[in-house]
Amino acid sequence: MSADNIAIEVDRITHHYGVRPVLRDVSLAVRRGELVSVMGPNGTGKSTLLGLIAGVLWPLKGQVKVDGVARRSSADAERAIRRRVVYLPADAWLPSGTAREFLLATGRLYGIDDDRLVDHVDRLIQLFHLSDVADSTTLSYSTGQKRKTALASALVTEAPVMILDEPFGGGLDPSGLLALRHVLKRLAESERTTIVMATPVPELVDGLAHRVALLHDATLVACDTPDALRRRAGLPDDASLNEAIEAITQPDTLAHIEHYFQRPEGRAS
Repeated sequence: MSADNIAIEVDRITHHYGVRPVLRDVSLAVRRGELVSVMGPNGTGKSTLLGLIAGVLWPLKGQVKVDGVARRSSADAERAIRRRVVYLPADAWLPSGTAREFLLATGRLYGIDDDRLVDHVDRLIQLFHLSDVADSTTLSYSTGQKRKTALASALVTEAPVMILDEPFGGGLDPSGLLALRHVLKRLAESERTTIVMATPVPELVDGLAHRVALLHDATLVACDTPDALRRRAGLPDDASLNEAIEAITQPDTLAHIEHYFQRPEGRAS
C-alpha cells in the first residue's frame, strides 16, 4: 500500500481504561476512498478505536495520522485535520433548535458555500423523510428522527474523511436504513470519501465495505475483504459474513449454544 494513498494510519495504538487494556498494539492503514468496517464482539474496543481516529480520545501509546499528518502534532495541524474529518458517535448530541438550523450551522462550520449548502440541506431532509419536522424543535423528534438528523449533519459537511460509530443504529426505520446504505455505497464507489465505521450487523456490511477490520481481545486479528474472511474461516463463498466473523473471533459460539440446551440427567426437559 503506497504511503501517498493512505488517508488514515493507526500506528501501534494502545489504550486502557483504568488497568484494563481496550486496545493493544493495533495498527491499521485505510486507503483514500476506501470504506472499512470495524467489527467484533461487544467490548472489544470498536468505539474506542473510532474515537482515537477521530481525535476525541488520545492513545496511551502510538499515534494516528490523517493524510500523513499526526493528530495533535501542532494546533494548526489539528485544526487542518478537523476541517477534513467528521465524526459521528453512536449517541450523537443534537441542539434544541430545528433540524434545518442545525444542518445549516454544521455546513457553515465546514465552510460549505451557502447556495450549495441550502440545496444539500433540502436534499438531505427529503432523503431521510424529515420534511414534516425539519422546522420544528428537535426536542419533539422521535428517536429515529433524531438519528436521521444526526446522520444528515455528518453528510452535509461533505468531509473527505468520515468516522461513523454504529450509523445504522439509533432506531432507524427501513427507509432510513435503505437510504443510508445506498448513500454510503455511492460515496465508497466514488472513491472521493474515506469511511471508517463500526457496526454490529454483518448483513449491512457485506457488499458495502471494501474491507472488514476484526477486533478481538483488544487486538486486530484480521483486516480483509469479506470474501477473504470467508476463505480464512474455511467457508464457502455463499456463507454469510456473520459465520465467517464468528469462526474467526469466537469459534466456540456454536458449542456454547449446544451446551445451553443440554439438560443434566434426571432433570425434566
